[in-house]
Amino acid sequence: MQSERKKILEMLADGKISVDEAERLLAAIYEDIDAQQNTAASTTRKPKYLRVLIEPKSDNAKGERVNVRVPINLIRAGLKWISFIPKHSQKKVGDALKEKGIEVDFNNLTSEDVDELIVNLNDLQVEVDGDEVVKVFCE
Repeated sequence: MQSERKKILEMLADGKISVDEAERLLAAIYEDIDAQQNTAASTTRKPKYLRVLIEPKSDNAKGERVNVRVPINLIRAGLKWISFIPKHSQKKVGDALKEKGIEVDFNNLTSEDVDELIVNLNDLQVEVDGDEVVKVFCE
């Protein structure tokens, strides 16, 4: 975009185009940029649900199927309720999570942290020894 803008201004300075033409060209460049940004924003929508699917392995036709769909807003609201948990209990929960490799500081949890947590849920993989296949993802 910078090079296109510079070229338009050079053409204006050299007298190859009029001021009106330069304004129209610059406006067209900025309209293209706005359209690209709006398209990118619409394709990167935030997930609305956390899904947990449990299905029997292909060789186990009699297994049960479980399909859990939790609204992400419910997760966000639940995380806001953490502030009502007594501090000593928050520490115990935090320590237990830390033992499992999950570091979280309930005292400094921000909405950005929650968004990051939700985005990273798509990377979560669960492997179960047995007759079921477990899938966890956001949609």
